[in-house]
Amino acid sequence: MSASETGRHRHVSQKASRFTESVIREMTREANKYGAVNLSQGFPDFPAPADIKRAAAQAIADDVNQYAVTWGAQDFRQAIADKTQWFLGLAYDPEREITVTCGSTEGMIAAMMATVDPGEEVVVFEPFYENYAPDAILSGATPRYVPLRAPDWTFDPEELRAAFNSRTKGVILCNPNNPTGKVFTREEMEFVASLCREFDALCFTDEIYEHMVYPREDREVEHISMAQLPGMRERTVVVNSMSKTYSVTGWRVGYVLAPPEITGAVRKVHDFLTVGAAAPLQRAGAYALRMPPAYYEELQGEYLRRRELLLPVLEEVGFKVFRPDGAYYVMTDIGRFGFSDDVEFTRHLIREVGVACVPGSSFYSRPELGARQVRFCFCKRDETLAEAADRLRKLQKY
Repeated sequence: MSASETGRHRHVSQKASRFTESVIREMTREANKYGAVNLSQGFPDFPAPADIKRAAAQAIADDVNQYAVTWGAQDFRQAIADKTQWFLGLAYDPEREITVTCGSTEGMIAAMMATVDPGEEVVVFEPFYENYAPDAILSGATPRYVPLRAPDWTFDPEELRAAFNSRTKGVILCNPNNPTGKVFTREEMEFVASLCREFDALCFTDEIYEHMVYPREDREVEHISMAQLPGMRERTVVVNSMSKTYSVTGWRVGYVLAPPEITGAVRKVHDFLTVGAAAPLQRAGAYALRMPPAYYEELQGEYLRRRELLLPVLEEVGFKVFRPDGAYYVMTDIGRFGFSDDVEFTRHLIREVGVACVPGSSFYSRPELGARQVRFCFCKRDETLAEAADRLRKLQKY
């Protein structure tokens, strides 16, 4: 190794060397480069609600343009508390238990850095949203992976129990789940909760897709927050955001709900990570979180409709589809297409077919575990999904 190469490695931390840049965001860059329909990164390509945008514009016009309180503008924190009380039936003190962050991404890493010490372990279900493993590494924790197995993405209770031990600081739960679309059942949630209580562990729960839950004929599908379960409010850190529910992924306004002691630590980490989220967008957020129940019912119905536009096409052209019960993603098996792995298939799909998805290996601790899977998203306009469908039909020749 040359001196210059040695120097480059010497100046990069071991932590940063243990993970890669976001594969999801890379797929968007590839889609833009080759003119592909972007069904990879989970952002809507349709407008955000007009009245929410007007609230943001009015906040800027009203000169709400300087720093808000570091942990969040009071009116926005109150709106978060009010909505949480309405939707989850949980009372959170906006002065002592709510922190506004720069998206749920910052919310999760701030929460983990505030609570996890080096040498401790964090349990991660896999496949997992790609940020969670780096979050564990950056906070000094060792990730312990527990598989969710298709087609229903269930876990083995004994495997989960075996992952918990005296070093376990917490478990990360994304519910509804990205990337699988799984909605954890009450029985599954109660089992996870029982382990948290037994091992005195925290639950970091990402609930950004809480309003995207779709009915099934064979069983009830419902969103349950871990903080709703007995004995769990005091050991649950709820991470959420405006991004998905209000179609404003670029605003980067999220929040963390936690007991006072944990909130105090989260606020300190948040302060020195980002200082605070955008003040005028918090003012608009206070408006958005007071939308009536009908807004959320319509949102659910629209995403259910979009799911039914995409899934039949994927099945028609040869994907094995793992039908999602929540969120706006669908994991698929690509085995019948004959490609060596998911990366080769994804590259072909973008460059030759003109549709971008995410290689499944990016959601696993070991790439080979996802080498026959890819993820699509359906948070797109009807016209976008129709164009993707036309292009995907090229795969029928395989």
